Amino acid sequence: MALFITFEGGEGSGKSTQAKALCKRLLSLNIPTLLTHEPGGTPLGNSLRRWLKGEDEIDPTTELLLFNASRAHLVSRVIRPALEKGTVVICDRFAESTIAYQGYARGLDLNLIETVNNIATQGLKPDLIVFLDIHVDQGLARKGIRDRFEREGIAFHQRVRSGYLEMANNDPERWLVIDGSLPKKNIQSLIWQRLEPLLRPR
Repeated sequence: MALFITFEGGEGSGKSTQAKALCKRLLSLNIPTLLTHEPGGTPLGNSLRRWLKGEDEIDPTTELLLFNASRAHLVSRVIRPALEKGTVVICDRFAESTIAYQGYARGLDLNLIETVNNIATQGLKPDLIVFLDIHVDQGLARKGIRDRFEREGIAFHQRVRSGYLEMANNDPERWLVIDGSLPKKNIQSLIWQRLEPLLRPR
């Protein structure tokens, strides 16, 4: 059964770890599963990722367009073909990251972002969005400073978190909010409780 699951969170939230753990569990159950990530997941996307994560300053509008160029390529070349084959697709970040980072944190118009996101995704929406919520200080302490997003000030990361929480509050049917400071095994159990019913034949 094709399902599209995305993982979202601020820096150091543990979303990548949990995305990998879920993929491993599904594969162990012989459920066809693909794990990918944003920005990246294709050679073009990986090249854009190096620009986006690098040292050079990039204005918010350019960020928006570069992220969505990577996203459009990933959707058309990887995600949609996999879903059409009945594969469960797990993506570490998706369109909601752009809303949180370039919208709520950078201040770009949310309607503009929605329009660009919809073009890039061809209207594709996740069936489940797992958001690992963690206090900004705790997340940054876990992650350390590696790229230009992590070098942003505390206020920036607080706006990212607030944006995520607002999106989740507005769409509780698709969002699963989990305390990212919980033990990893507890988080995995909470994700599975929400996901398992979606895997049953409809």
